[in-house]
Amino acid sequence: MKLAFYIARKLAFNSNRSFSAFIIRLSIAATAVSVMALIITLSFVNGFQKEVSGKVFSFWGHIRVQQYIPGKSIVAEELPMERSDSLENQIMKIPGIQKVQSFATKSAVMENRKEIEGILLKGIGKEYDSVPFQKFMISGNWIQFPDSGYSRDVLISADQAKLLNIQLHDSILLYFISSLEGNKTYRKVRVAGMYKTAISEYDQLFVMGDIRLLQRVNEWNEQQIGGYELFVQDYQQLPLVQKELANHLPLQITSNTIEEIFPNIFDWLAIQNMNRNVLFTILGLVAVINLATCLLVLILERTRMVGILQTMGASGKMIRLIFLFHALWIAMAGIGLGCLGGLSLSWLQIATGFIKLDEASYYVSVAPVHIIGWQIAAVVFAAFLLCFLCLLIPTFIIRANRPIQYIRLN
Repeated sequence: MKLAFYIARKLAFNSNRSFSAFIIRLSIAATAVSVMALIITLSFVNGFQKEVSGKVFSFWGHIRVQQYIPGKSIVAEELPMERSDSLENQIMKIPGIQKVQSFATKSAVMENRKEIEGILLKGIGKEYDSVPFQKFMISGNWIQFPDSGYSRDVLISADQAKLLNIQLHDSILLYFISSLEGNKTYRKVRVAGMYKTAISEYDQLFVMGDIRLLQRVNEWNEQQIGGYELFVQDYQQLPLVQKELANHLPLQITSNTIEEIFPNIFDWLAIQNMNRNVLFTILGLVAVINLATCLLVLILERTRMVGILQTMGASGKMIRLIFLFHALWIAMAGIGLGCLGGLSLSWLQIATGFIKLDEASYYVSVAPVHIIGWQIAAVVFAAFLLCFLCLLIPTFIIRANRPIQYIRLN
């Protein structure tokens, strides 16, 4: 074993043959490019999914709890449900639930200088956690909730402001129409701030306001709300938390994950996993073919050395180990360079954001990166294991007890 390792090291670092040196450099470069592409793909796909899904969750939470309405859309215009401290406490006792906050929504028409636009007013309360939403604020301040009455502050999107020529602190009118009675009413509100999520489905539709305004318009009492938004501690455990939650809710109350409410966004994100897997398969095949071909060429080019070693009593196993160690040096160099290059490019993108994206198409203006340590370790281990297995194949062309044939080949 030690002798085979020593000869392999000499071959790896003291190759005087120009063609062998070229093959070695080509194999190292191809392996490095494959590993680097795998790491970059993982980092960018993870970052993209985390950034876009994070925007959705920051806006809506992870799970929505509301009154069950057969055959009705679960996105807006909820039936009122009574705020219940016992229900809230019961929900918070479920493992994985981090936060519970009330909300309500209602369709309205926003008017400014005789220009109108249909919107969906989302009512929130003083207890609403504004921290996740603050990163979307581009100007102005958060809603100020008075102790009595309701706040006239609203948050609109930059897209709505541009469409209706609304400036910060402008007063605008919100018109509400009762779907049951057909009555029309309006409220004058003030634009306290503007946000931008870059998700057109939200920016073109939603306005944030005081839930007490909706209670007044809907003629609800102070304890009636549209439902609850729940945040979980670990998004990966969302299906388990949702299943446990469903077992603890009253029969007339239903719960849905945000993935179920907005499937188009999450289905689109899931496609990124399929693209990632296809790329992984292609790069894996390229690496296998590249390394197997490299070792085969090295073996064929050193047939005289194989014959001489056999005449000196070297076994076929020892000779196979020599070439296997030789090729593993190449694989390790390629994997190391690829890992370094992939991580360097990922960190450079985090630091500078030099890769830009079309925000209207991808929901982000800068390509996001999220490096997960165990995934990088898994790529390195899988690449090394794959290289080792594919390097075994060419070594079996070496047969013992035929030294004269190998010497004559040269």
